[in-house]
Amino acid sequence: MRWGEPSLSGLLFGGYLTLLTVLWGGLAAGVPAWRRKFSLPVPGQPSSGQPARRRLSILIPARNEADNITGCVVAALASDHADFEVIVIDDASTDGTGSKALAAGSGDPRLRVVAGTPLPEGWAGKPWACQQASALATGEHLLFIDADVEIRPEAARRAVEVLDGGSLDLLSAFGTWRLETFWERAAIPVIGWFIRGATDIAAVNQAGRPEAFANGQFILVRASAYRAIDGHACVKSEVLDDVRLARAMKQRAHPMGMYHAPELYSVRLYRSLSEILGGYGKNLYEGMDRKPQIALLALLFLFITVGAPWIALILGLTHPATVLMEMGEPLPWLVWIGLTCLLPMGLRFRLERLEGRSGSLAWTQPLGNAVLAAVLLRALFTVRSTWKGRTFHDGKAIGAKKSSG
Repeated sequence: MRWGEPSLSGLLFGGYLTLLTVLWGGLAAGVPAWRRKFSLPVPGQPSSGQPARRRLSILIPARNEADNITGCVVAALASDHADFEVIVIDDASTDGTGSKALAAGSGDPRLRVVAGTPLPEGWAGKPWACQQASALATGEHLLFIDADVEIRPEAARRAVEVLDGGSLDLLSAFGTWRLETFWERAAIPVIGWFIRGATDIAAVNQAGRPEAFANGQFILVRASAYRAIDGHACVKSEVLDDVRLARAMKQRAHPMGMYHAPELYSVRLYRSLSEILGGYGKNLYEGMDRKPQIALLALLFLFITVGAPWIALILGLTHPATVLMEMGEPLPWLVWIGLTCLLPMGLRFRLERLEGRSGSLAWTQPLGNAVLAAVLLRALFTVRSTWKGRTFHDGKAIGAKKSSG
């Protein structure tokens, strides 16, 4: 066979389609095994031999979260942990977040809503709010949750039991999403599972490995370990404070656990396409350490595995005589190409079912991938970003020193 011959073209294209079939089919088949491996474990016995009865502080940084804070506070106060407090830091909100948080507590003495102090030079907003909350906390364990998170009643207790039983200093988890609008349902699972799939959870959970990761929606830490690294002050300028905090903990040999636990909590991340682009845009590229080569490789992966098969299918359907005829009968090729376009939707369906959703919008997977590509492209060419009235340059708060954290 020589280059350009139909037989060689068929062999190469067939090899490409085989790789895609094995990739997507293997990922879909591996969903149950992945779930078993990384689900929140059954709590072990605490090293002290005593049940977990230590005081817990649930800490909620909130800035302009009037749409979410009521559900967050109500869910936190419904926790079945034996002894806990809830502290909300109202971070200079202008939409009544603080008053809504107070109303949600209905006078519950376990709730404190505190107005945050002005942002110091060099600090990003969320790390500063978390630092203020931790300074007020009286618990031996600190559970940081975002204001758009609603934890299940057993979530805090189970997390504390796993942390103590596994002698961990940090525990974090991926929850599940509350998806209401079309764009939320189409795009957020695609981007969210892209992040999860790119996270080497096994390495994160292994002592001695440099990989570290935490999901800021739900981070439980042992207060003594947290304060030993100076808390959020060690990541004060970072927009991606959760991952950087986990990295700081692991660098100091604090054991950690990262799990897939949709049974612990749900989160309403973004409500529109513009919020999805802006919110993920400030985080996703930062998670790649702002390395353009990684973002470009991610875009190339999306094109080769998702975009190119759809282009081939469209061209094959509209111009079969010129595109496929030279490799033989077009119909078998079209069926195979169509299969490689459908397999990612099959993976999406299985992942949706994994988190208790119907999977009825699995057909939107190509649209979600297009949004993911747009997020990567936008982040790649955006140096300065604004989120909730605060500005970041190269992933750091304006005015922060590059060496911070």
